[in-house]
Amino acid sequence: MFAVPRHFWRALRVVRCLGKHGAILYIDDMPIAPWQRRVLHWLNDDHAPGRPGERLRRALIELGPIYIKLGQGLGTRPDIVGQQVAEDLADLQDKLPPFPGDAAVRRVEDDFQAPIGELFAAFRSEPVAAASIAQVHKARTSDGRDVAVKVLRPGIELQIEQDLRFFTFMARLGEYVLPNSERLHPREAVRVFAATTRRELDMRLEAAAADEFRENNREAPKFYVPAVDWQRTTKHVLTLEWIDGVASDEPEKLVALGVDPAQVLTISAKVFFAHVFVHGFFHGDMHPGNVFIRSDGTIVPIDYGIMGRLDFETRLFLGELLVVFLNRNYARLAEVMVKGGLVPEHVDRGALAQAIRAMSEPIMGLPQNQISIARLLGQLFEVAAEFEMRARPDLLLLQKTMMVAEGVGRALNPTVNMWQLAQPLVEDWIAFNLGPLGATRRFTTDARDVMERLPRVVRETDELLAEFRADGERGGRGDGGWAQRVGWLVLGLALGAAIW
Repeated sequence: MFAVPRHFWRALRVVRCLGKHGAILYIDDMPIAPWQRRVLHWLNDDHAPGRPGERLRRALIELGPIYIKLGQGLGTRPDIVGQQVAEDLADLQDKLPPFPGDAAVRRVEDDFQAPIGELFAAFRSEPVAAASIAQVHKARTSDGRDVAVKVLRPGIELQIEQDLRFFTFMARLGEYVLPNSERLHPREAVRVFAATTRRELDMRLEAAAADEFRENNREAPKFYVPAVDWQRTTKHVLTLEWIDGVASDEPEKLVALGVDPAQVLTISAKVFFAHVFVHGFFHGDMHPGNVFIRSDGTIVPIDYGIMGRLDFETRLFLGELLVVFLNRNYARLAEVMVKGGLVPEHVDRGALAQAIRAMSEPIMGLPQNQISIARLLGQLFEVAAEFEMRARPDLLLLQKTMMVAEGVGRALNPTVNMWQLAQPLVEDWIAFNLGPLGATRRFTTDARDVMERLPRVVRETDELLAEFRADGERGGRGDGGWAQRVGWLVLGLALGAAIW
């Protein structure tokens, strides 16, 4: 009953905070009445320092944890906020003041129903890192192992649920009042954002993600995933192997350790390719604070709260998209975009290819090390409205990860383009999976799936036939011939559906 007034009151508070920082953007482009535009200009501090994206970033930090994560999501959407703002928001990291160490100790003791001294031989009450969802403490187990203990912020679950309901309300309202907003799928984007955020609230899910990621990378050279301490992990507490290293955006320190940043970048490109295309399971928050480099050059990611998954068909689509883009085959790129559902079937492919060429060639003509995939994506989205380009919510996290990875790569070695390093790997993978052998493997897999489903289809059809016969006998049609004919029809349709 009171939800709508609460949402509007919260919207006013958000607008007030944005206005204070001069972060109400694109006022003159909004489809609103002139008097409403004047009110927004009056609320907005147009003289606030910094670029629009920097002002928005400061406002989101003040608004709190969920808004920081929202800003990180908007950093993947140059089609909504513009390229420069997206780049400013892509640097947004959820660093917040820590909560008291004694509150962390209480939460650990409550979850395990045991004193902290029984769980750890030593536990530092001062956190070593604090983020929007949780903070990390260093501890030592009774057998002498150093571990990182990640503890969820008290009360964060209720706060985030309230904010997510507010975002859902605003997305619905936006679709209602803003023309053409359906193309951007705001409600679907909020749904994906909400699902990702809720997963971060359960440390057991993060532990499972870390464990799976570790299994996938067990054989990867110079790439290490810390082990999970399952005995000291609950819904609110995650315990991992402690990692020492240098942040990935500090090449000077790496050189001082005798580590070659160029070699680190080469390894990063290969493992990122493997995560996205081979495993379809990738780290979705690879900012420099979450990637450490050991003294022997081994890359160690941490923080597994945000992970992305891609099914096989999506990986094929992405691989082909990236290869034709880097090969400047714009006609084929237009076809791939239609096939992948980025633009509708009725779009003029020739005009789309021409527009992409016009946006891309000035960038593709730059020296190899100056080509930016993030910038190319931004240019591509400039033609989005004309060709009814649709946002793919399932690809938003990967897009953000690519932008962040590119920034880390340039910090490690500004003379090399990491996507050019990965291009031969992607081309080989595409050839392997789209060539004759790949088609044979997919046919074999599909045939096996059909054979596995066939017994269930036959069993359910037999049960349906038995019901038809029973109904026919009760109705005086004991021969059941019509039931058999209907049954065979149903069986045929079921087999067709199983094969399809």
